[in-house]
Parts: sequence; C-alpha cells; structure tokens
Amino acid sequence: MTSDDRTEKDRQLDGYRVDQRDSVLTTDQGIPVDDTDNSLKVGERGPTVMEDFHFREKITHFDHERIPERVVHARGSGAYGFFEPYDDSLSLLTRAEFLSTPGLRTPVFVRFSTVAGSRGSADTVRDVRGFATKFYTRQGNFDLVGNNIPVFFIQDAIKFPDFVHAVKPEPHNEIPQASSAHATLWDFVQLQPETTHMMMWLMSDRALPRSFRMMQGFGVHTFRLVNEEGLATFVKFHWTPKLGKHSLVWDETQKIAGKDPDFNRRDLWESIERGAYPEWELGLQLVAEEDEHAFDFDILDATKIIPEEQVPLRPVGRLVLDRNPDNFFAETEQAAFHLGNVVPGIDFTNDPLLQGRAFSYLDTQLIRLGGPNFPQIPVNRPIAEVHDHHREGYHQMLIHKGRAAYHPNSLDGGWPAPAADKGYTHYQERVEGHKIRKRSESFRDHYSQATLFWNSMADWEREHIIAAFRFELGKVDALHVQEGVVRNLNEVDHDLAVQVAEGIGVDAPGPPITPNHGRSSPALSMAHEPADTIATRKIAFLVADGVDASHVHSVMADLVAREAFCEIVAPRGGAVRGVNGERVPVTTALPTTASVLFDAVMVPGGEESVRALSQDGDAVHFVTEAYKHGKAIGALGAGTRLLEAAHVPPGSEQGVLASSDVDLEGFLASFAAAVAAHRFHRRPIAAVPA
Repeated sequence: MTSDDRTEKDRQLDGYRVDQRDSVLTTDQGIPVDDTDNSLKVGERGPTVMEDFHFREKITHFDHERIPERVVHARGSGAYGFFEPYDDSLSLLTRAEFLSTPGLRTPVFVRFSTVAGSRGSADTVRDVRGFATKFYTRQGNFDLVGNNIPVFFIQDAIKFPDFVHAVKPEPHNEIPQASSAHATLWDFVQLQPETTHMMMWLMSDRALPRSFRMMQGFGVHTFRLVNEEGLATFVKFHWTPKLGKHSLVWDETQKIAGKDPDFNRRDLWESIERGAYPEWELGLQLVAEEDEHAFDFDILDATKIIPEEQVPLRPVGRLVLDRNPDNFFAETEQAAFHLGNVVPGIDFTNDPLLQGRAFSYLDTQLIRLGGPNFPQIPVNRPIAEVHDHHREGYHQMLIHKGRAAYHPNSLDGGWPAPAADKGYTHYQERVEGHKIRKRSESFRDHYSQATLFWNSMADWEREHIIAAFRFELGKVDALHVQEGVVRNLNEVDHDLAVQVAEGIGVDAPGPPITPNHGRSSPALSMAHEPADTIATRKIAFLVADGVDASHVHSVMADLVAREAFCEIVAPRGGAVRGVNGERVPVTTALPTTASVLFDAVMVPGGEESVRALSQDGDAVHFVTEAYKHGKAIGALGAGTRLLEAAHVPPGSEQGVLASSDVDLEGFLASFAAAVAAHRFHRRPIAAVPA
C-alpha cells in the first residue's frame, strides 16, 4: 500500500500504533520498571505492601480488560447445596463454626469452570477447571476459590497478567480459542521454569475430567486455621469426589466438543435433576506452625504440593449439590467469588500468589458487576445479617434508615458498632524486613515436584502426557520455543524429554546435570482409583427392530439398580419393535448422538436387530469408537455379531463381555465390574479399522 492509498482513518490511527521493539518496560505513566516478576514485599517471605504501584497498576489494568464476562473462568456452571462437618474435632483448631459444628448444614453455591476459553467455548478442552465454593455461614460468607489441580503456574501474582495473556488467544489474530496449544503460551512456559510442575498436570488426563462430579478440587494455597486463643495451624483444602476421579481421553474430548460442547454442564444439570446428587469429601492437610520449614520445599509456594505421604488428608465433612439454579445469568453468571471473603477462624499466609489474588478478585467484580454493591445480588448475599455504613454507589438495593453513615456517631446511638471480641481478628504474625522485589530462595526449585508427579504416573498416564506434549508443541511455530520446553522437561526426566523431542522433530537433549531423584507419590496417580461403583455411568443400549426385549429389560433393570443411567439408542427415534412384537421406546436416535457421550455400550440380542445394526455404518462405528476409547462393551446372544462387524475382539480382561443368555447373572456382574473400571487403556487396537 502506498502513502496515497492510505485512508484518513489509517493516518488517524498512526498516533495510536506503538512499536515496542527495542524498548524499556515502563508503567502507564512512563516510569521505567526494573522488575516485573516479583511484587514488593516486606522481606523475601513477607506480605505484599500496598505501595507497590507497579503491581497495582498491572493487576488493575488486567482485571479491567474484559466486560462483562470474566477474563478467566468465563465458561462456568453452578449449583446449590450444603456442607456438613462430620464432628467437632476441628473446634480446637479454628473459630470457623461451619467446620466444627456437628449437624450444622451450611448452604453453599459451587461454580465449576474452565480457565482459558470464553463463555462460548466448549466444556471438554484441555484446561484447568475452577472449583469455587461459596459457604453462606452464620459468621459471614467464606469463599474457597480453587481448581481441580493442586498447584498453579506461577509463584507471584504479579505474573498473573503475563501468564493469562500468554495462554489466551494470540492478540494479532484472536486464535486459538480455549487452547494452550500455541506459541505464546509455550514461549512463556519455556522462559518461566516455575510453570513446569503445573504443565505436567495440564498435560495429564487431570486436565480432561469425565465430569465435574468426578474431579478433585483444591484450595491451591496454604491458608491458616486460627483458634479462640489466636493460635494458628497451616492448612490446605482438598475436595475428593465420592464417585472417584475419572477422565476422558484426548481424542474423545475433541469429538465431544463438536457433538456436545455443553457436555460437562449438561452432565451436572441432569445429574441433579435426576436426584443423583454430586458429593465430595473435604479433607485437610494440617501443618503445625513450628513445622513450617520442615519440608524440602516452601509451603507458601503455590507451585508445590504437600505430598499426602508426608501429611495425610484428614476427612472433616461432606459437600452435596442438590439444587440447580433457576436462572443462569442471575445466579451462576453473577456469582462473585473473592479470596478475601474469609470468616473468623480462617486466615491468610504470605504466599505471594494468594496475597495478590486477595486484591485482584475484588477489583475484578467491581467492573464486572457494576460497582461496590454486588454483594447485594441474591446469589452473593450472605445469610448473616449485614450492617454497615455503605450507602450509595451503583445498584444500591437496600434502604438504610437513620442519619449516620459513619463511625463513631451519636445520632444513631453509635450503631452499628464494632463487634469487639466477636469480630474477625487477623492472625498476629511478626513481620520485619526491607521492602524489596525479590523471590525467596526457598521458591527456587522448579523441577523436583514435576519429577515426583512424572514418577508417580502409571505407564498409560505417562503415554498420555507424552502425547499431549507432542500435540501441544506440534502446534508451536517457533523452533527455539520447542527446544526451550524440551530443555526444561529434561530437568524433569531425561526419557520424557527425549520422547517429546522425537515426537516434534527437535534434537534430543543430553543427560541432565541432576538425574531423576526416583521418588514417587501414589496418591497422584488416577490408576489407583477404586472401581466399586457404576453410579451415574451413562450406558448406551444399541437396538433396532427385532431386538430381544427381554435382554433390554433384564440388563437395564440390573444396571439401574446399581444406579447407572441407561439410554436406548436406535437408528430412528420413537420406538422399535421387539422380537415378539413388544414396543421398546427409544431414548435417542443414533444420528443425533455418539459413543463419546457414553461411558459404556450394551448390545442386546435379536437376530433381526443385530443384522440391521451390523449393516448400519453409524452403529458399527459406535462400537468401534467405544472400543478405541477403552470403554466397557457388552453383547448378549446374537449381539456378539455386531462386535465381529466392528472387528472388536471379546475378552473380559479388556472389558469386552460377550455371552449367551445361559449365565445372565454372571454376565451382569462382569459387565458392571467392567463399567466400574472406567476404562481399559491396554487394549490391542491394531486389528480395529480406523
């Protein structure tokens, strides 16, 4: 384009175009910045100070970048329920009565979410999942704002805008949506080794949960419990799902994103509507104050876990979700969570990520929800009485009586008055040190826990992690970024780095300076999950005209008695005819669904039915695809011929059950056990057509 071809608008925009190459980082006021990686703290491990103008400007600018959807965690789904403690054993450790009052059911609202995508993105992308719980306690609202992964990408909140900018769609073309498989994210990762542990989790199947109901939740940070005497205990919060921890596989997630982008949202909603209420157990890891430095890592470092072998979980209560919202926008979308919402008995630590989040969340809600009165929105209102001197601002819903909106006052009798010994008292911690921008040396180890995670994985989990790294880095168009990530992985495990390098076509690194330490933590692997229930598992019955209805009724009755969900899938909607002329209602027409939306497949007998299904490409593909994704498959009588048409070899050890009706009872028990196993990752698939 020549200068004559340019429009007046082009020339007008010239004053706003900035070339930042060969430039020095500054604040919005043009002040040069010497360190944008560490917030200003009192000493290396002290609290962040309010005068850190660069931190505040950076976070404030970031918090106000999107309106009205959340910058992160935009795609979410929520439900109401309750939390109930098991006993009063925590009463000696905390003033928080909702944790220590037996029989007290505290109302909750829980919001699950993805992190990177927009509100319109798919549920099943590879991503961290948010797990935010608002406890409406009698002492005020407590928000436990966590994730389904126990660690985070960064150690200091001042890096949060950088990380999110890197993982979000790239600014020049707004691509890709809800995906970490692109250059800017991996460029940030290779330059920030502190992300390594989190990236191991993100490349694992933990980032592909089967449902919100089957994933863990973590408070991520180390908090404090504080008792009546003002004595504190360090605490980490863990949610463990009653149904066990289970995931999808990568190929499956991509297909689900097209077949049903609302897969996890729909699953949560339908389960609650059916009365199959999701449940989690709250477990705490408790560390005495005097043991703060007893570990080979810093417990204030959010990129680290406390291995359960070192500090076991202490079960303290259960969370049950039993009611769906009435209006998504009014409740789920307007739900406002804030790390600063704590109740007496729960307090902060000097974790620099936690300190920054305690500022950022409130700042975000101010712009998202139109001003300081967002706590008056019904979903956010506490059940505890609220009395304050706040009168004006956008969306003031309350009509305060009286003349005095200040303290102290005499015109209104001095009310509302401070709560004295009933009020929230911050934990008294001695803090001293110079105001500096510096990371504590105790935060410097970025690889040993990533190695611990790798060592703890089963063989199939490792294969999935390697495949994920290869896929993600294969989408990166900068060779030096790929090489940088491989160098970091080499510090985790040499074999891991070599296999990733080979898969993306870069030179394999030499042996690392520090070899693999060999330690593992079995609690980190999903291979050890109990396989004792099929409750809420979704099972497809493939049928056509001429189906053996007795097979359908017998098997379905057994599975439903075990609390599974069953659907009859046929080439058409309405109903099919049973072998004896019975009418068998159809739940779902085959062209409108797919195997990826189910946990298992059942093929009843009936010569005519199986013949029709064997000649239906969709039905054959349904079985073939379920087999490739490791799901339980059952066939009775003539149903075994559909397995043959799909080139699926029977074998109970691989979760493919085929039987005549002679031993129906034995078949039912074996099939239920196969469904409970969730997935068979070691199936031979060479003979199965693509």
